[in-house]
Amino acid sequence: MSSDIRRVVVVLNPNSTGDGPANAERLRGELDGTVPVELVETQHAGHAEEIARDAVREDDGTLVVSASGDGGYHEVVNGVTTAGRGLAAVLPSGNANDHATATQDRPLAQAIRDVVEGGRPTRIDLLQVSGEGRSRVAHSYAGVGITPVAAAALNEHDLDAVKESFLVVRAFWRYRPMTITHDGQQIDLDSLVFANIDRMGKYAQLSDDSAPDDGRYETLLIRHRSKLRLLADFTRVLRGVHPVKSRSEPFEFLTHSPMPLQLDGEVFHVDGGSTVTVRCLPLALRTVR
Repeated sequence: MSSDIRRVVVVLNPNSTGDGPANAERLRGELDGTVPVELVETQHAGHAEEIARDAVREDDGTLVVSASGDGGYHEVVNGVTTAGRGLAAVLPSGNANDHATATQDRPLAQAIRDVVEGGRPTRIDLLQVSGEGRSRVAHSYAGVGITPVAAAALNEHDLDAVKESFLVVRAFWRYRPMTITHDGQQIDLDSLVFANIDRMGKYAQLSDDSAPDDGRYETLLIRHRSKLRLLADFTRVLRGVHPVKSRSEPFEFLTHSPMPLQLDGEVFHVDGGSTVTVRCLPLALRTVR
């Protein structure tokens, strides 16, 4: 499989209220004369995944860039992974941009030029979440419970501290605990998060030493106790002092009721009585960063 980038396909939502369209145009200008760049607009939910899959199947020298936040990049990564070839990268254009913040240390145009001019793409781990005969991958995190719900609520708004605090309190007030079975033990939990990067949402710091290419992932589990204790635990997560467990082996649990799973901010629902397995796919994604 060729590691050269022969073309770049930038996927963008033309109706986005963010900077995706403008950033996509800027990237095309920055790469002018370096590599062919094509801008492709999405037409419906899930379309970015289709575009990415078809683009890399057509030419495995394609780099698919998502001009979006973490949710749009989630679709692109799943499309590239389904095709089993090509490369994916994110041009941060969302509100939180957690993945780009955690993994990119230079402008994307520069990283692309370096590969086109003879450098090598890099690889990062992915999280695979399987259940009910379905399987998806996440580039940054997967989770159930209040932590991903609150993080998603904050990501959707660009507000001042008072209004953001109101969103978190409202999410906590409405939240009800979930029950799973793991390793033969029934657990009532308020939050269960699996992370491939060191943060989630604009504020939730999960780890100081995790890396997206170390073959491991971090697990944060908060058991259900009381609203006050939950608020204290969430505060510890925000401060980066809540204990997490680093693991390489799969984590399997049985749901006792229907529940939403959040993968990179995108919501997927699983039925009660479902067995869900989360595992690390070491160095599964070819990317530039």
